[in-house]
Parts: sequence; C-alpha cells; structure tokens
Amino acid sequence: MAVDMSVDLIQATVQLEQPLGNGMRTVGTGFLIQDPTPDGKARVVLVTANHVFEKMPGDKATIGYRIENADGSWRFAPETITIRKAGHALWTHHGDRDVAAITITAPEAFAKAAIPLNWLAGDDTFNKYQFGPGDELMALGFPQGLSSNPAGFPILRSGRVASYPLTPSKAFPTFLLDFNVFPGNSGGPVYTAGNLHRRDGASAEDQPFVAGMLTQEVELNSQTLQIGIVTQARYIRETLSLLDDPKGAHPAAPVPQATQTAAAEPLGVPVAATADSVAVAR
Repeated sequence: MAVDMSVDLIQATVQLEQPLGNGMRTVGTGFLIQDPTPDGKARVVLVTANHVFEKMPGDKATIGYRIENADGSWRFAPETITIRKAGHALWTHHGDRDVAAITITAPEAFAKAAIPLNWLAGDDTFNKYQFGPGDELMALGFPQGLSSNPAGFPILRSGRVASYPLTPSKAFPTFLLDFNVFPGNSGGPVYTAGNLHRRDGASAEDQPFVAGMLTQEVELNSQTLQIGIVTQARYIRETLSLLDDPKGAHPAAPVPQATQTAAAEPLGVPVAATADSVAVAR
C-alpha cells in the first residue's frame, strides 16, 4: 500500500510559537515522531530546529494542534507545553547540529498522526534511490507565521536539491535546497513524494522518506540567495537517541535575543545563514 507522505506529514506538522509582547510572536515549525522507549512504551516526540526553542525566552510554548469536527471541518486548537523549568531547558538538542527534541503528551489524534521513526532517511537511503542534485523535495512549514487556512494546517512548498555530494552524511551533514526560506520555516520536515526509482539502476522499491529538517537559509553580504539549508535526517535520529541517554545530551545554549542570527558552517565561500524563526506580527 502506497504511503501518502504529504497528507501524513501535514497531519504531523505543527506550528510552534510564543508571544513576545507588543503584538509580536516568535514562530517556528515542528513535527511529531513515534519513538518508543527502550522498553517498548509508546512515546510521541516533537522535533524542531534547536534555535526555535532557544529564541523563545518564556517557559511555555504553544503547539498548533487541529481538531476535526463531526461534520468533517477542522478547527485550530492550540495547547501549551513547558519547555523550561526554573530556567533550565527541558528539551534535548544535538551537540553539533541545529536539531532539538522534546517528549510530549499529544491529543490522541495527534499521537496517531506522529510519523514512524523508520520514515527518517538512513545513511544508505540517498544511494539506494540514486537521489541527488536536481531532484525535488517537498517542505512543510509556516512561512511568516502563516498557515494554509484558519484551521492551522502547514503550507506545502517544494524545491530542488542544489548541492553535491549528499553522502556520506557524516561528511556532509547538511545540503542545499533551491527554496526561498521565510521566518517560521525553521524546523519543518523536508521529504520526497515518490517517483524515486526513475533512474536506471535505482531500487525498484518506491518508498518516500524524510530527508531532513529545514534549519537555515543562505545569506551573502546581507543578501538572501533563496537557498535553504537542510540538516540531514541522521542528526534527527541521533537527537532522538539522546532522549534515552541523558548523560550524552548537551545542555541547551543560553537564550539569545530575537534579533540574533545563527551562523552556518563554512561552505567554501563567505556564506552565513540567518536563523529563520524570528519575531513576526500577528
């Protein structure tokens, strides 16, 4: 049975926000993953870019859940989660990559909507499907804090892989996507939508996958290049593994001001990347 990755990921993707006062709010994107505990108990984990939480100065954030009504319509039903306690971050983040994870108690419908862990690409996935530069990827998010409708569903957009090589992920932890990034896109899933076996020699199996998470945008001399930076799914997996190994987790960095930016790794040219979960007006 074919997986409708877009519909399933739309259901699992949520807006994250926190009010900043004066009609402003900081906004990002997150998505839910089914990640059972080592003893097999069900667990729902919210993943997002680490800077999304860092840029929220308060202790509580809002998750934009949606509820389906009896007549088939939907309504926006946000709930709050605690992300800090007594000044200490409650989320776990990767030591080297802009990825964060926090265990949550989600409404039943959202717990069911969380995507399986095995949808995240592994180290061999790109090679298996001969996936590379020029291939299309889909991205979900809330650009400028906007949703696709009043029910709060994310906006679906697409772009093409704009860099080479993609593997191994340990050597190339991020890749470029020809995609115009806006504030609010940070933390959104980036994924394929089928037709993976069109190349000669590629696997005959056609299974979409989550390639990674949109974390930054490329900027040169204060000019955006309409190129997104995607952190590979490997580092989402590694961050999830830290949930069960607290000694291996790294403490969250101090909370920056909403105007600060996140630096990108060197890419061979003088490139910087702005943190794209920033304050936007309601």
